Amino acid sequence: MATSMQKLVGVSQEDDEEEMEMDVKEEDDEDEENGEKQIAAQMMIGVDEVMPSTSSSDQFQYQPQLQEQVSNQSGGGGARRSRPLEEKERTKLRERHRRAITARILAGLRRHGNYNLRVRADINDVIAALAREAGWVVLPDGTTFPSRSQSSPAAGTSAGMTSSSSQMVSQQIPPPPATLQGVSSGYRTTVEYNACRMKGVFMPTPSPYDLSSTAPAQSLGVVADGGEQTERLPLIAGSTQVINDKQIIGLPTKLPERDFAGTPYVPVYVMLPLGVINMKCELADPDGLLKQLRVLKSINVDGVMVDCWWGIVEAHAPQEYNWNGYQRLFQMVRELKLKLQVVMSFHECRGNVGDDVCIPLPHWVAEIGRSNPEIFFTDREGRRNPECLSWGIDKERVLRGRTAVEVYFDYMRSFRVEFDEFFEDGIISMVEVGLGPCGELRYPSCPVKHGWRYPGIGEFQCYDQYMLKSLRKAAEMRGHSFWARGPDNAGSYNSQPHETGFFCDGGDYDGYYGRFFLNWYSQVLLNHGDRVLSLAKLAFDGTCITAKLPGIHWWYKAASHAAELTAGYYNPCNRDGYTAIATMLQKHGAALSFSCAEHHILEQQDHLREALADPRGLVWQVLNAAWDVSIPIASENAFLCHDRVGYNTILDNVKPVNDPDGRHFSSFTYHRLSPLLMERQNFMEFERFVKRMHGEAVLDPQV
Repeated sequence: MATSMQKLVGVSQEDDEEEMEMDVKEEDDEDEENGEKQIAAQMMIGVDEVMPSTSSSDQFQYQPQLQEQVSNQSGGGGARRSRPLEEKERTKLRERHRRAITARILAGLRRHGNYNLRVRADINDVIAALAREAGWVVLPDGTTFPSRSQSSPAAGTSAGMTSSSSQMVSQQIPPPPATLQGVSSGYRTTVEYNACRMKGVFMPTPSPYDLSSTAPAQSLGVVADGGEQTERLPLIAGSTQVINDKQIIGLPTKLPERDFAGTPYVPVYVMLPLGVINMKCELADPDGLLKQLRVLKSINVDGVMVDCWWGIVEAHAPQEYNWNGYQRLFQMVRELKLKLQVVMSFHECRGNVGDDVCIPLPHWVAEIGRSNPEIFFTDREGRRNPECLSWGIDKERVLRGRTAVEVYFDYMRSFRVEFDEFFEDGIISMVEVGLGPCGELRYPSCPVKHGWRYPGIGEFQCYDQYMLKSLRKAAEMRGHSFWARGPDNAGSYNSQPHETGFFCDGGDYDGYYGRFFLNWYSQVLLNHGDRVLSLAKLAFDGTCITAKLPGIHWWYKAASHAAELTAGYYNPCNRDGYTAIATMLQKHGAALSFSCAEHHILEQQDHLREALADPRGLVWQVLNAAWDVSIPIASENAFLCHDRVGYNTILDNVKPVNDPDGRHFSSFTYHRLSPLLMERQNFMEFERFVKRMHGEAVLDPQV
């Protein structure tokens, strides 16, 4: 009996030690619960032997007596008093309450923040997700350390970190608000990384609404005793507390906003739906469109943007153009005294993100492609991509006696003649020239139809006979004819850089052959843009023309920048790949259109940590390259945006605060007109956004 009592005392001592730890950590594992159940069972057996008819509520009265008996039978000598059952029940209640709060946090992150948390995620998963978003590396075993962009540079680069540029940036960044309890500033990651990456460039002061630098901003209801949601407040993960069984937020209910009254006027355009003109070149819904345009006009939107599809206008035969639907649309826009931005869309609309209609290339081009598939971009496996024409035929007469650039020029010249009065009256304010897939100046390196999925590095698209002919010529001029081939160790569409011999750290991309190939590959992109824009400038003389660049932000923190390389941007960590593009645009007086205004949305995605992505770093590299050569920048959103936080972030990017040169974007295009935008609450927010873009005062700047 004495031996069993000693064992019982030993278990009680261990439980007391665990209870002291729980007071600090509020954690309870299965071993402790099992131990508590065993002790409770033994205690209850002892009580039942003394008073078998005692109720469960009365049994607690005898707990001290039982503990005293246990201590006496074990020989005394300093054995600590065992924990009463009431304490254990309170511990369990606290643990259940803690888990309920964790469950609400996880549910909010999944629903509002698009965090990819597993079903049985715990607080460790949340902390790991937030740490990775802040730029830290968290290994599966929990080991956490700063990423390469956060770590201090070696002695050779430390001087660069203390340059005047980085000092200016750090001075511009305010400390986190005092109300953000327990949340450290996350601005350090972006600032230090860009200070190393881009010395001597301007970085804007982060917006108070750009919460992604610290932790993702969410919206969570304060739960009252009755379980009702009483108010929705902004939430930064890690700032919640539990007091009196209520969940409260250590944040102000209203975040401060910049006052944009008196700031420069930035025109706002709205992109029309992709299918506004059907395949017969007719307005799909003229009455419905007219009503929507009138509503847009009522809030002083400056104009609309529309795609002029090559596959619709020149669909059936070469140089037979049908502009009827566009004539009616443009007339409608002019009557409402709106302006027009038009896109010369020389690509197909099908299979990409946001494509809700199917508009192929012209039928006669498809016929040529069936007999000569080499006119399309081709990957290493020989798969053709009919989304747009290969740049290898820019100067090859394979399109019924015309080269590709001649076909583009004839189309643009026909448009200019057809709508001459709209140009003369200033109704058409800008022409965006399509230069590749999705109208962007890039290779179709990441085609979903060929199995690509984010964050794959994509594949080089240089294996049609015309591109290989150009590569062979470049290799012979260099004196190394055996270089007339594409890389054979560059992986596949969904590979990651470290999995390939070409893109890994110290890989072939930085060897003699790799530098030769990438220089040729990117030069073909530059030459294509140069040819087409020179003809666009001739066709649209006196009108602003623009070229569109995408934001290839994944693997930006990897040394090779693999996804950018396959897309045609020779931009590894030791080379600037965007300056040459900006210089080419400046040569033709063209503006840069860049989808960057809501990069904070990307930064809130949990999967960015795995892709070493840096949307913010990419944005400011591209913008500074454009500003260095003084070309205008037009912007558009890549994702749906209907909330005030998103609009405020766009405003802060379009009109950077504290820019020493007072630079701002030349225009902003909202993607896109839809029934969702026209919903009352969404449209009220959009109207407020337009006013602030125009530099007008709003009545509720702090709402």
